[in-house]
Amino acid sequence: MDRQQMARLLCSHGVRPTQQRLSVYEYLLGHPIHPSVDTVYEAVSVDQPTFSRTTVYNTLHALVQAGLVRELPLCSEERRYDAGLTPHAHFRCVACGCIKDVPLAQDTVTSLLPDGGETLAGCMVQGQELSLSGLCAACSADHEV
Repeated sequence: MDRQQMARLLCSHGVRPTQQRLSVYEYLLGHPIHPSVDTVYEAVSVDQPTFSRTTVYNTLHALVQAGLVRELPLCSEERRYDAGLTPHAHFRCVACGCIKDVPLAQDTVTSLLPDGGETLAGCMVQGQELSLSGLCAACSADHEV
């Protein structure tokens, strides 16, 4: 997606497409690593040395409020962000902290319920958040005996 397309997308979600917002959103779209505020700040400040951490934080908050980015509840020590909005779960390695996307079908949440979703009858599910934890492939290889 080029900057003009990003600007139109931000506008369509009620977000004014400033240079800072475009830079942060472009970084998130191009780096699906579920970065923290500090990671985003360090990356975008290379080309934009006038950016502050506060600017990056406020930009991420605006993108979350607009529904363009998700704030992940996976790490109690720092907020992480994800621009991938298709249904997916997250796997977090307890050793190295990496976060990986796990694709999910749209009806995964209801299929996990023991009654097949009957407890949600009449409810409108607007999102799903499933997180898994353990050791990633690299870390589990290090722990093999």
